Amino acid sequence: MEAVLYEVTPAGVAVVTLNRPERLNAWGGDISSGFYAAMDRAETDPAVRAIVLTGSGRAFCAGAHLGSMSGIGDSLGNGDGEAPDVSKIVGERHPHFLTALRKPVIAAINGACVGIGLTHALMCDVRFAADGAKFATAFARRGLIAEYGISWILPRLVGFGAAMDLLLTGRTFYADEAAHLGLVKDVVAPDLLMARAMEYAEDIAAHCSPASLAIIKAQTYGDAERDVVDASARAEKLMGESLLRPDVVEGIVSFLEKRPPNFPVLQEELR
Repeated sequence: MEAVLYEVTPAGVAVVTLNRPERLNAWGGDISSGFYAAMDRAETDPAVRAIVLTGSGRAFCAGAHLGSMSGIGDSLGNGDGEAPDVSKIVGERHPHFLTALRKPVIAAINGACVGIGLTHALMCDVRFAADGAKFATAFARRGLIAEYGISWILPRLVGFGAAMDLLLTGRTFYADEAAHLGLVKDVVAPDLLMARAMEYAEDIAAHCSPASLAIIKAQTYGDAERDVVDASARAEKLMGESLLRPDVVEGIVSFLEKRPPNFPVLQEELR
């Protein structure tokens, strides 16, 4: 059974599903390699205009897969007394690579979303959650630290005070609180989660310019490190470039003609 499932809908949405339900989709080498391959495939496929990430079974991703109690040391590769190689669990890329993809990534959080699973979900662009889904950073309760960029992204999503609460306590919280904090966009009944996420992704795929999406993502994450003067100056430059692309004409004409837009596929040079 493949650790990560991949399919593309006729509407241009790639659905990536973590598929180790027997271990609550806990993150390990099998999932990481399949996940990177699926995301690379979606990123380079001109037919794909948006990506939905979810999990099979009862969980989205319940943290890192360490195996049995006796095998934790071997999982980390620290049997020789040297510093453990956490890349054996995490994989070759850090979760923030999702922010560098040119296409929007929507997380459909179907169940437990903990540790590195939460970090990956937060690096997606938009999140929906099933009612009753559990969340936790958990790091402080495992003797760990705020891993792989979660200390960068979480305060930007929920504010500094709320982020400190979640990181310092490592407590479990539920989808309704996640929505109240702004961590997820909507909470829906579990059996309606994928339909809601797909509706959202398909609306983007049908009505938004792939070039605009790519540039807006790069702007938004990049501007988090810029001051407002630099961000505005860069936006002015990007606006001038956008006016030279056919997407602008199509966007305006389709609006005036009251029809769905037919935007061109994303060009390779827009990175």
